[in-house]
Amino acid sequence: MKIVLPVAGNGLRLRPYTENVPKCLLPVAGKTILDWIVEDTLFLKPTETIFITGYKAEVVDQFLTKRPDWGKTRTVVQSNPQGLGEAISLSLPFVSDDEPLLIILGDTMFEADLSILQNEQENVLYTFKVADPKRFGVAVTDTAGRIQRLVEKPQEFVSDEAIVGIYYIKDVKVLKENLRFLMENDIRTKNEFQLTDALEMMIQKGCKFHTAPVGKWLDCGLAETLLETNAQVLARNDNSASVSAEGCKIIAPCHIGKNVKLVNSTIGPNVAIGDNAVVENSTLKDAVVWDDVKVIDKNLSDAIVHE
Repeated sequence: MKIVLPVAGNGLRLRPYTENVPKCLLPVAGKTILDWIVEDTLFLKPTETIFITGYKAEVVDQFLTKRPDWGKTRTVVQSNPQGLGEAISLSLPFVSDDEPLLIILGDTMFEADLSILQNEQENVLYTFKVADPKRFGVAVTDTAGRIQRLVEKPQEFVSDEAIVGIYYIKDVKVLKENLRFLMENDIRTKNEFQLTDALEMMIQKGCKFHTAPVGKWLDCGLAETLLETNAQVLARNDNSASVSAEGCKIIAPCHIGKNVKLVNSTIGPNVAIGDNAVVENSTLKDAVVWDDVKVIDKNLSDAIVHE
């Protein structure tokens, strides 16, 4: 199996936090978004993980040099982004027709059972039941859970199973053919080459797809939702019980990074503090503090502190 992670986006909705780093490298609960995603896939033992980069590509390249335990990795630059379909097509020269492909959007945090893919014989789209399907692309299934068609932002109810950005493709050869057809014939949706269009073509050609559920689908697209996600995943990386500092109160869950200096402060709940940070005479709650940042004489809540 090979894994492809498109991480080319510029994260405009998260400015100023993405001025110097791509969205996928923003810190959440003591790790980057990309750490959380990739670490959840390592047990699948991919032969290679391919990152489709664009915005701040050099920062991702440098980051990957610090992750040798991720195995074989490759970056491919999407220099003129024209949609997710184009991004995936850039990885396909490095994927053989008979090797399954797992595509995960590089800004999608989730809790899902990927172990089912180890013996999977069909294509799989992971989905999450949503209250307002009009905002999402959805999968329309039969009673056996097989996908009949994909519908983008349906204005009339056809399904509440939103496609979350985790795609397992067994029929790689057909995916390649369909993406090539879209681009050679300049077939776009909303002026972009869409992966969903290629998947819909696969379904209509008889390729078998079924859905798999996502337990949690965690949004990192806005500052406020990134803070919500930080709070939800901190339990998986809570080290507050092992941290003590004179004059400080630490309320779980929290993650305190390496070489952090805490003085006369109240930390938590739901606080992640990066390496080498300093917090003095302050109160932090529901906050993310980046590496090397100093917080002195502050009372902060619902905050991302990056400088």
